[in-house]
Amino acid sequence: MTNLQVSVSEHPADELDVKAEVEKLQSVGEDLLRMAKAKGASQVEVGVSKDIGLSVQVRNQQVDTLEYNRDNSFGLTVYFGHKKGIATTSDLTIEALSETVDAACNIARHTQEDPCSGLADAELMATQPVELELDCPMGVTAEIAKEYALACEAEGLNADARVEQSEGATFSSHRNIRFYANSHGFSAAVPSSRHSLSCVLIAQDEQGMQRDFWYSITRDAEQLETAKSIGEKAAKRAVSRLGGRKIATQKLPVVVTPEIARGLVGNFCAAIRGASLYRRSSFLLDQLNQPVFPEFVDMQEKPFLKKGLASSWFDNEGIATREQAIIKQGVLQTYLLNSYSARRLEMSPTGHAGGLHNLHIEPGNANNQNLSFDELVKQMHKGLIVTEVMGHGVNLVNGDYSRGASGFWVENGEIQHFVEEITIAGNLKQMFAGLQAIGTDLDYRSSTVTGSWLLSDMMIAGN
Repeated sequence: MTNLQVSVSEHPADELDVKAEVEKLQSVGEDLLRMAKAKGASQVEVGVSKDIGLSVQVRNQQVDTLEYNRDNSFGLTVYFGHKKGIATTSDLTIEALSETVDAACNIARHTQEDPCSGLADAELMATQPVELELDCPMGVTAEIAKEYALACEAEGLNADARVEQSEGATFSSHRNIRFYANSHGFSAAVPSSRHSLSCVLIAQDEQGMQRDFWYSITRDAEQLETAKSIGEKAAKRAVSRLGGRKIATQKLPVVVTPEIARGLVGNFCAAIRGASLYRRSSFLLDQLNQPVFPEFVDMQEKPFLKKGLASSWFDNEGIATREQAIIKQGVLQTYLLNSYSARRLEMSPTGHAGGLHNLHIEPGNANNQNLSFDELVKQMHKGLIVTEVMGHGVNLVNGDYSRGASGFWVENGEIQHFVEEITIAGNLKQMFAGLQAIGTDLDYRSSTVTGSWLLSDMMIAGN
């Protein structure tokens, strides 16, 4: 990041004695496990999240909000056979812990038995910790955070004369300790950090105002985009939306940017999640080992990436994670199952309690070409680049997809103008099968890394 000359005399807001905190969490976790077992629980698990950090938002070069937080969250789950009870607390006194155990046990005793309830099998527990370099504190103070946000907003406001207003720039820095233990003997604590810088700007011309933004998020603050880069990108995006026009209703190919493509991946993952499958509420029922995407598509889960935003050597049940293909040559390789959904489906858990752990989607197309964003647009020739969607028009039962959208009209492979007040519609199963290419413009600001997607014809509703 850009070096800034600021006072660092304040007490760092992300200062955390990790060793002492981990020892405390382990001690509390052991107390909860012991007390629950003493109450007659056959199985017990404890999940803890401890978070510390601050966030500063500035607007028009003045500090708008400054938030400091230090939160604890303890969740206890007990099983009496196949009866389950859950209770939470943020109070670590022995009296509060005892009350939490009593509450969880009382709930379990009055809960209907479910033969699929219980901890994941003991033999599936992770046994080999992996150093993933997730904790990269920067010694942030309120003054440091303020100066980063001010610099980012100033760069955006100065980038273009048409940028006349700001909705603010925000710098946030947090550290977290995630702790999980269960009565199988599994116990692990993982410290991590997360830093972000964002800017939202408003551009104006004779037709009116347009708003857009840019942001960067990483584990290591040294890997954040510079304040200058973020401010300038936010300004460029806002200005590019000026002079928008409406278009007629028609059916044409669509390029979706990485942000929108990630949303489609999220729909795909929701459809192969265990809960959707055992409830028979997914458009991808019975698709395991079947082609879902074209043959050039590969999606690889990478849980052991250093400083990865979703890296972990165990899932939320203590099951060992592993590198694995989710899609290989277009074919669905695995569902996403925790132990409960696996039992419901009479399958094995896949290490996805809590979700995927870094999904990387390879660029390419059917001709083994790696195309840049500009090349995707040229290949589309005429159509729509979608940069924003809104609304909740996704039906995971039948795959129907309909979202409000905005973006850019393309003719002869060139961007012509901004387009708004439109709706795009299709069916996710058909959209996935009709994917034409994935671009090389990979976006690493998420645990799902992908480039832009060129999709076959979709219905674009305009005038």
